Amino acid sequence: MFRIRRIFDDVAPANRHAIEQVRAILRSQFEFLDRQKIDRIPGLLRHPLKNSFRLILYVAEDHRSTVHGLALLDHDTDLKFCYLDYLASNRRLVGRGVGGALYDRVRSEALSLGATGVFFECLPDDPKLCSNPDVLKQNRARLKFYEAYGARPVVNTAYETPVRKGTDNPPYLVFDDLGQDRILRRSYLKRVIACILERKYADICGPAYIQMVLKSVRDDPVQFRPPRYSVAKKFKKKNADIAANLAKIALVVTDQHEIHHVRERGYVESPVRIRSIKQALDPTGVFDPVPPASFSDSWITAVHDPEYVKYFKKVCKNSKSNSPIYPYVFPIRNRARPPVELPIRAGYYCIDTFTPISAHAYIAARRAVDCALTGAKELLSGRRIAYALVRPPGHHAERGFFGGFCYFNNAAIAAHHLSQFGKVAILDIDYHHGNGQQDIFYHRKDVLTLSIHGHPRFAYPYFTGFANERGEGQGAGYNINYPLPEKIDAQDYLNTLRIALDRVREFSATYLVVCFGLDTSKGDPTGTWNLTGLDFKSIGTEIGRLEMPSLVMQEGGYNNRSIGSNARNFFYGLLSGLDRQLNRKKH
Repeated sequence: MFRIRRIFDDVAPANRHAIEQVRAILRSQFEFLDRQKIDRIPGLLRHPLKNSFRLILYVAEDHRSTVHGLALLDHDTDLKFCYLDYLASNRRLVGRGVGGALYDRVRSEALSLGATGVFFECLPDDPKLCSNPDVLKQNRARLKFYEAYGARPVVNTAYETPVRKGTDNPPYLVFDDLGQDRILRRSYLKRVIACILERKYADICGPAYIQMVLKSVRDDPVQFRPPRYSVAKKFKKKNADIAANLAKIALVVTDQHEIHHVRERGYVESPVRIRSIKQALDPTGVFDPVPPASFSDSWITAVHDPEYVKYFKKVCKNSKSNSPIYPYVFPIRNRARPPVELPIRAGYYCIDTFTPISAHAYIAARRAVDCALTGAKELLSGRRIAYALVRPPGHHAERGFFGGFCYFNNAAIAAHHLSQFGKVAILDIDYHHGNGQQDIFYHRKDVLTLSIHGHPRFAYPYFTGFANERGEGQGAGYNINYPLPEKIDAQDYLNTLRIALDRVREFSATYLVVCFGLDTSKGDPTGTWNLTGLDFKSIGTEIGRLEMPSLVMQEGGYNNRSIGSNARNFFYGLLSGLDRQLNRKKH
């Protein structure tokens, strides 16, 4: 088994390890490849627009982080096309699906970028152009592979003219329109060819050669070679089966939350919250449903105290479904000796008296973690935005404590995993302070934690969230709180948000985790602010302008009349801000 992962930079050790393997594969399989080009890959990832092309790297790796294949893709933001530089897999895994999985991801990435299609070079399957029978066989297999996707060589041009007379095996220029049924105009193709030859092959293609190729482009519209290996139905099915359209938001909805239903008056964290949000999002067409995967307890204990996890699992298993347990004894004098009886011991691990332990709380909280990690995996695979729509929430759960309706810190667990592949910023925009991630990452500098919330002098959890809590040790300066007054207007909030986002930019995070609380809205029973749907759209727009792979974790929000429409507005804003930022960079 392997996974497809996008690598954004060479900062994290896991990324550096993967890049070294990528370079080794390129050296072994492309003996004529300029070593300097291989050595430039880390720098181009750090500065992706340095050479006018935006470099995108995907790897196929197993659970041991062994890279079995790679795809290097260039994106031209002006002409809006992608150029597949290299698609390579370990020779021992030919036929195992690595190349197909990588090319599927390349096509999805190109679609998400609004590309007209993917261009690439493929060595010829014509014996007149390739005299070596073994090489000719390989070339035919490669063209057959791409033709199954609808990609075909451009014909009636001199593109495959050898740069040096008498040389063998000159490449075709191949185009995959990604199933968009585009008509390619002559003027556009000439600009694309000039772009490719001048930027990528300037060291071997002189001005006279480039002009010769450009003058040979006469067909308008551009003509392509008829299929030789695949019937139309086959590649049309491939085009129809591009499921991972990265332009959409991955929506991971918990499927075990309704069993955690505390039917007591005043308990606002109810199943209707999820239904209300999902009903508002389903008609939008901007979400791609992704089923939650399952993960082991080791993902949780990487963040939470194993003794707490063990206790929580056991006490829920021994609880009655219709008799939730509420903590009522808190051993502040002797924390070294937890009570023996499980119900009484609840206070040993809890920070309040209104977060119940029920027979199904562990199962529901455990599944919320699965959703969070599934969303994180989507980001690693190249998705721009993932949304984990879960309950119970998680941002009040500390390393060894639960409270505020939260049992496991979903955002922190996902952030810890993402931190292996780049720096992570957690932005908490719930009405209440994100004390959980503050506690968990307080001594770390690889995860920046920010929280915009009601001041703890009047808002839960009351004992954390002050501005002078800045982190300790290596984490000093990497925890930032923005406590705000009891009454604010939307402009006050947006001004604070922009300050927080500037800090995220300064941190140069690779991934963003948003603790998305809707309890900042007008009429929420747990908050005092009055943000409206338009305000949530503005908040989403500002965050989208970061142009950062983002995992949105559902936290609070209890006004079920507006929770769905506010969430919908937030995501419309998030996509709008991201697209606006991308368009600004293009021009």
